[in-house]
Amino acid sequence: MRDLYTQSYDYTLPPQNIASFPASPRESAKLLVYLRKEDKVIHSDFFHFYDFVPKDYLVVLNDTKVIKARMYGHKFLDGKLGGKVEVLYHRHIKDFDFLVQIRGKVRSGTQILISSHFGLEVLELQDEGFRVVRFFEGSRYLNLAEVLQRVQSIGHVPLPPYIKRADQASDENEYQSVFAQNLGAVAAPTASLHFSDIAFLKSHYQHCFVTLHVGAGTFLGVESEIISNHQIHTESFSITQDSWQKISNASHTLCIGTTSARVVEYLYRNPPNFSNAIYAGECDLFLNPLNPPKKIDALLTNFHLPKSTLIMLVSSLVGREKCLELYNLAIKENYRFYSYGDGMLIL
Repeated sequence: MRDLYTQSYDYTLPPQNIASFPASPRESAKLLVYLRKEDKVIHSDFFHFYDFVPKDYLVVLNDTKVIKARMYGHKFLDGKLGGKVEVLYHRHIKDFDFLVQIRGKVRSGTQILISSHFGLEVLELQDEGFRVVRFFEGSRYLNLAEVLQRVQSIGHVPLPPYIKRADQASDENEYQSVFAQNLGAVAAPTASLHFSDIAFLKSHYQHCFVTLHVGAGTFLGVESEIISNHQIHTESFSITQDSWQKISNASHTLCIGTTSARVVEYLYRNPPNFSNAIYAGECDLFLNPLNPPKKIDALLTNFHLPKSTLIMLVSSLVGREKCLELYNLAIKENYRFYSYGDGMLIL
């Protein structure tokens, strides 16, 4: 019964265990390996990652690319610049409409200037600080390609809220996987950040890529008392016909990150109908002990926030009590947590 309650996924993390910077080199990060059949824990590092992964596993990676989504601007009122606000680009909705988060009070009709010519107009207010907006340059609204180009040139790396520092030039590379390909995420698929290259993986393992654009909703807590009442955020995904064929045929599957796991599981339950080479959709799958995986066999993941959908996803593979036991062991062994932290391989 305790698996039902959000409070049951809580744990206490000392602030010093939150990683503010990545390990360097990337493979020097610690790796906690949990072998489920043997109920055995091995403490290692990412230099030895491939020592643990069986050669007959298909490895699935998320090739989304992080947008420089954080911007700073000023309200524009009565021909004058007003108070400073922070804008976090989230995603394209349709036509000229986009979803953003705005930190600071705004109302419908408010304009925010990001630079002398580039800004946005608030159309609609939603919960959690989300706003529907249109971006403009001069008197012209901008389309998706134009918005992404402006955001990439003027924005900042959207480091998560628990990293208590401003972004630095180094974060442009560090908060991005080496195989990032498709621009669209506002948070990194952090399990992927542990690899300086994937040449060994490509030459020794069957592998494929999916794309899931990680949204700001990944950092939202579960507010409902019962986890089954939580409405999880949706995130855009795409997959090629070749990748889906590999996943369908795989007898054993290792997902690099919770994002890859969600796509694989979503598609396993909702098989794609390809009308062309790429299938795209919205993933709203909430994996937890009440809704465990049906396809994936193994997972590489970082250590996640208490009472989050991601710790619930990890619990869906190993059980809630074992998950919390492993987290507390990691704290005891001084593992580094969250986006720039160490990793756990569940086999």
